[in-house]
Amino acid sequence: MKRRLEPLTTVLVFLGFVSIGLPDGLTGVAWPSMRGYFGLPIDSLGALLLSYTAGYLVSSFTSGRLLARMNVGVLLALSCLATGASLIGYATALYWPVVVAFGALSGLGAGAIDAGLNTFAAEHFTARMVNWLHAFYGIGALGGPLLMSRLLGAGVVWQWGYAVVGVGQLALAAGFGLSRRRWAQARRTDETSSGAAAASSIKATLRLPAVGLSAAIFFVYTGIEAAAGAWAYSLFTESRAVSVSVAGMWVSIYWGALTAGRILSAMIAGRASARAILRVCIVGQIAGALLLWIAHPVWVGFLGLALLGLASAPVFPTMIASTPDRIAANHLANAVGFQIAAAVVGQSLVPALFGMAARRMGLEVIAPLLLAAAGILYFLHRALTARDVRTPAGD
Repeated sequence: MKRRLEPLTTVLVFLGFVSIGLPDGLTGVAWPSMRGYFGLPIDSLGALLLSYTAGYLVSSFTSGRLLARMNVGVLLALSCLATGASLIGYATALYWPVVVAFGALSGLGAGAIDAGLNTFAAEHFTARMVNWLHAFYGIGALGGPLLMSRLLGAGVVWQWGYAVVGVGQLALAAGFGLSRRRWAQARRTDETSSGAAAASSIKATLRLPAVGLSAAIFFVYTGIEAAAGAWAYSLFTESRAVSVSVAGMWVSIYWGALTAGRILSAMIAGRASARAILRVCIVGQIAGALLLWIAHPVWVGFLGLALLGLASAPVFPTMIASTPDRIAANHLANAVGFQIAAAVVGQSLVPALFGMAARRMGLEVIAPLLLAAAGILYFLHRALTARDVRTPAGD
């Protein structure tokens, strides 16, 4: 039974999800200006992304241990402090290696925020609310590029975009820190009502088959989401002779469908089981990838991309919300951290692998690879639901 939280705590959770999304879109828009400022070749962005991903993996993978040792409000305050400091570091750095170093700090903060908030949401919120939370992540992810674009368009240097978001992160850190007792009270109330056992070790959680299957689902799902968003524009413009403006519009529609789908799923969550929602969504992903592959006439491919975004939307939040149904409370924080870690690896690795395949076989390979990945996701979900037994709490 999910318990009702104080309004302030709920508002901070929603702002936290916006804060996860905001920095994600800044660098894509700022990179040409950053590259010119530091005098870098175009592929230098890879070093920043690598350091960020490394930090993200470390903090998300160990978040269960951190939550066992400190109040979630304290963890979120420290994480937002790290993220805010790193973004201000981007804005004030005079040398590129300093920016790369701040990237690791940014990843550490973002990974802990992501895992900490998702663990708290899985413990306290219904599937409907978790979908709303992830819709707010989408609002943040959309807001970051809009903010940076507006500033650059007004002739303001790129550093101000990072500084503005960094100050916002510091303000949120203060909010989490000042409300830390409320977070502790919510956690104690939940543990008292559920009789939760002490947190299990990382090794014990990793031995659970449901944890491995869940992590695999997050890896493949985020890989599909990121690869479709990363390669659709190139597929349309370079392989299918679609104009830049039309291709850009449909890639925007893809991301818009992803956010709209989470809002829609928040409205219908609770009227169907998580298993049924995930099955329908994954079948929708398969259909969308198939239409993107067929693409005759060309608008069929556009509709396929939009369907892929819409069908993908509920997968991540529904998997998070249903984690307590398949993982016992003493493994929950570890399991959510592992899922978030798997997600960030999939988000980084799968698009890169698709790019390697496209270089060897041409961009048209992207759609069948998406179809194959969606098929793998379907069978992973079937394997997870076939187990459908709550993990015992004795480890």
